[in-house]
Amino acid sequence: MDLDRRQIMAAAICATASTEALAATQQNGKSGNMTDTKTYAAVAMQLTARSIEKTPNKAVARKQMLNMIGEMENKIRSAAIFIQQYAGNPVKLAVLPEYLLTSYPGRISIPDFADKAALEVDGPEYEAFGAMAQRLKMFIAGNAYEADKNFPGLYFQACFIVAPSGDVILRYRRLNSMFAPTPHDVWSKYLDIYGLDGVFPVAKTEIGNLATIASEEILYPEIARALALRGAEIFAHSSSEIGSPLDTPKDIGKRARAQENMAYVVSANTAGIEDTTMPLASADGNSMVVDYKGRVMSESNSGETFTAFADINLGALRAARRKPAMTNFLARQRLELFAAIYAGNSPQKADGLIQNNDIQTPDRDYFLRTQEETIERMIKEGLI
Repeated sequence: MDLDRRQIMAAAICATASTEALAATQQNGKSGNMTDTKTYAAVAMQLTARSIEKTPNKAVARKQMLNMIGEMENKIRSAAIFIQQYAGNPVKLAVLPEYLLTSYPGRISIPDFADKAALEVDGPEYEAFGAMAQRLKMFIAGNAYEADKNFPGLYFQACFIVAPSGDVILRYRRLNSMFAPTPHDVWSKYLDIYGLDGVFPVAKTEIGNLATIASEEILYPEIARALALRGAEIFAHSSSEIGSPLDTPKDIGKRARAQENMAYVVSANTAGIEDTTMPLASADGNSMVVDYKGRVMSESNSGETFTAFADINLGALRAARRKPAMTNFLARQRLELFAAIYAGNSPQKADGLIQNNDIQTPDRDYFLRTQEETIERMIKEGLI
């Protein structure tokens, strides 16, 4: 199958299958198959990320990561006890910040960073997260860099959800990144291996239909909309961003994605990043929980804290989604209107890291060159 046909097919599937999935979800709700769970609490754990850049080797880096998982378990447990005593409902979902175990790669080469920092999908770090989720009896959503044996020489930034059973029930790879490989860079091969279910995964659980969004992807409405149209009710958003008393683009994005998709957003920011030359509090504060009407229910100040927590009321969300109204934004979608435009006019082209059917390992400057070439092409086409 050539790439053009693959892109058109993917757009058509998103436009039709997602609508069918939404309709089925609504029908299931009417027939009683989608039972409303009791209200529970979700918390955005604002914790300090720790860079592995200064660690001398892979073994030391991995030991540091496992130690961090042990440290955060105690913090989540203490937070959950306080939240239930203070607000009355048990914590069933904890969201962790972006790249908490490693920080960002900086100028480390892609192969070196993959070797030092990228987790194996069945590695000891995920086992530790699973054991933690079992002991805490809650869902844990997080973010880490991850290796994939199907794409040697690369790594992806992954969001994951671990269930109280200890199983990883959702794995999402960031689709839009400025300085790191993404599934879109190897799109034809990635789609053949994982399909659209692996690109836009939604985990249907006893606490609702969960999905994840990575970092600045909260600014891209198509990602949240694709997940919502596949049934997502709660977006776990792992981020590391500049906190401010003023509205930041990401703050606006969190409220917008919640309101337009009638979904909760639980957004965890870092409480700074240790062991880098950057000032500690440069990425700190403003973790928040946003309800399905786009209203901020709670928001953290700076530093390590659990104060961004709130109740998740799935009954109210599902009632709003099933009610005929101008404000039922999901039921009013007409996706066929946009399928052809999206299929034929992607500014950044797919498969940039595939040449002669082989996966290429880029240098760090590849991504900037790609954007510069994209901008130049859009200028020539009269689009910008």
